Amino acid sequence: ESYMTGQLEVRGPLEPVVEALTANSSLQPSWFQRVRMAFTRSNSMRDARHNVHHHYDLGNPFYQLWLDRELVYTCAYFEEPEMSLEEAQVAKLDLVCRKLRLLPGETVVEAGCGWGALAIHMARNYGVNVKAFNVSREQLTYARERAACEGLSDRVEFIDDDYRNVSGVFDAFVSVGMLEHVGLQHYHSLAEVLHRCLKRDHGRGLLHFIGRDIPRPLNAWITRRIFPGAYPPTLAEVTKDILAPGGMSVIDVENLRLHYRETLAHWSERFASVKDQVRATYGEAFRRAWELYLAGSQAAFATGWMQLFQVVFVPRETPPPSWTRADVYVHPIGFEGSRPAADSHG
Repeated sequence: ESYMTGQLEVRGPLEPVVEALTANSSLQPSWFQRVRMAFTRSNSMRDARHNVHHHYDLGNPFYQLWLDRELVYTCAYFEEPEMSLEEAQVAKLDLVCRKLRLLPGETVVEAGCGWGALAIHMARNYGVNVKAFNVSREQLTYARERAACEGLSDRVEFIDDDYRNVSGVFDAFVSVGMLEHVGLQHYHSLAEVLHRCLKRDHGRGLLHFIGRDIPRPLNAWITRRIFPGAYPPTLAEVTKDILAPGGMSVIDVENLRLHYRETLAHWSERFASVKDQVRATYGEAFRRAWELYLAGSQAAFATGWMQLFQVVFVPRETPPPSWTRADVYVHPIGFEGSRPAADSHG
């Protein structure tokens, strides 16, 4: 709060200071944090919509100032260290598609679709039909307009609704950056969605989410100022409370923690380059809050306070879709067998 209001100044770059403070803090939650986690407010459908509005409906122009061209607000995948942010975000979208082993004509449901980059990527480059759920009006408006401009409205449907209302049966389920907003009390709801919406003979799914090694609540200041209602789970919580009750078996886990550190470094640099525009529109306190949030997040992934997991799963009675996972990293297996260019969003 002191930094946000200008009562505290940091000489020099903010990131190394925050990282040093983070590295010297205990990962184990305090007694007070355990109590706060136990009494965290439930993410009901009404509260979830309010929380999403608080963060994601700040206005598309705000995020367009500093995100990549695709408006991807999740961890990128730096397949090569020298990749630009644009290239790394497209590489992440394609990595998700390859892990799901999407085939032309299949049906996919996406829970929490952001500005539509993944849904459009899947439809355009892998020939699938997508139903994407979101409760952010700003994001949905942008996503629908983009799908229409690319002639993909017949293959991508952006639905203004909560993930708990997903209906139908699909070949694949995917969620990138949404699980953090579900809340422990509602993991059973996501388990029910997975159980009823995935085909039992060859269905598969992927969860991409910020997580932890040890259960503890999200930083109280970030919860208050940036991400109300958010909770980064451990792998154990996800498998015990979502995947196992949903009848799912884990077939692959990858940790992209350092890729998120790199992503946040890019975001922080871009945000700093537009600080005057942010200040003019939202005020200095808002600018400083977001500067601190980005620096703190970068520090959390640099020091191991936060992890970034990609978990691939299938219905328990379904065999894994591949004997090994080597093909995921050797070559793209998508529609027409070619990897899209980094600027192919049209």
